[in-house]
Amino acid sequence: MSGRERLQMLLVLTGSAGLLTAMTIDALAVLGRHIGFPLLGSIEIIQAAVLVSGSVALLCATLASSHARVHLVLDRVSPRTRACLQVAGLLAGAVLFASYFIGSAWIAHDLWRGQEESELLHVPYRPLRVFAALLCAAVAVAFLAQLRRRRP
Repeated sequence: MSGRERLQMLLVLTGSAGLLTAMTIDALAVLGRHIGFPLLGSIEIIQAAVLVSGSVALLCATLASSHARVHLVLDRVSPRTRACLQVAGLLAGAVLFASYFIGSAWIAHDLWRGQEESELLHVPYRPLRVFAALLCAAVAVAFLAQLRRRRP
């Protein structure tokens, strides 16, 4: 198994674990409400799990070059224009996620000593902010890598 395949498997497992966690907690919370034992703080766990799975999904989609494209436009332009639009799309994606990284890192830095945590379960926000910022940076780098591979 190559390094790329291992990375892809690790990302899929991480994202799947996040979704499975969110689904399990939500199912237990619904069941608990019906039988009279509510699961307090379930939304806090679900939010953290969705952050992990959503961030990983963005990176997986970028690595697989499977972001949505407007084929209505791309299929009706010349090959040269299509290539220019695809390069512009990759560049825009890189700039967007680099901006997300800068903003996320800035907020994480400003609130680093704030001891932010959720209300009921006291889930710390610091590692979640770091995770989100790093995944935004990874997505920006993946877009730049695709842009570099397109050059002759």
